[in-house]
Amino acid sequence: MKTFFFFGICLLILLFSCENDLETIRKVTYKSSDPVERTTGLKLHYTDSGFAKVELNARLAESYSKPIKVVKLKDGVKVKFFNSSGEVESILTSLYGEIRGEGEMMVRDSVRLFNIKMGQRLETEELFWNQKTEAINTERSVIVRSKDGVFFGDGIRTTQDFLKYEFIKPRGKIKLN
Repeated sequence: MKTFFFFGICLLILLFSCENDLETIRKVTYKSSDPVERTTGLKLHYTDSGFAKVELNARLAESYSKPIKVVKLKDGVKVKFFNSSGEVESILTSLYGEIRGEGEMMVRDSVRLFNIKMGQRLETEELFWNQKTEAINTERSVIVRSKDGVFFGDGIRTTQDFLKYEFIKPRGKIKLN
C-alpha cells in the first residue's frame, strides 16, 4: 500500500510539475522575419461563376503578415489564364513572385508571358498583374517575340490574354510590309 501511495504521489508531481508556457516558447523560437505559413506544391484556382479563370502554381509559398500582408512565391511560379471557353489562353512563368493586397501580383526573375493562340512571347525581368482589371504591365526592358519578328521596348502594357500590347517606349528597327 505504501508503494502504491508513493508512486501515486510521484505521478501527480510529474503531471503537474511539467508546464510549457507558450509565451516563453514563442520568445525562444519565434522570429518576426519568419513566415506565418509555409506551403510546398501550392496550386490555386480562381473561378468566376464556376468557370476557371486563373490557375496559379508555385513550388514554395510563404505567407507574411508583418509589416504588410504578402505571400512570397519561390522556386518557380506558373500562372495559367483561361478564356471564357475554359481553354488556356496564356501562361505566365517566373522564378519568384509576390501576391500583395487583393489580387495584385508582382513576378520577377526570368519572366515569360506566352500567348498560345498567337504564338508570341514576352520576356522581361519584372512584371505586375492586377487580377481585378486583368492588366499586366512593367516599366522594365521587354522583348516580344512573335512570328512577325522580335520587338524591343522599355515598358509594356497588355492584358492577361496577351492578345494586344502597347510599348511605353519602343526601340529598335521594324520592317513593315
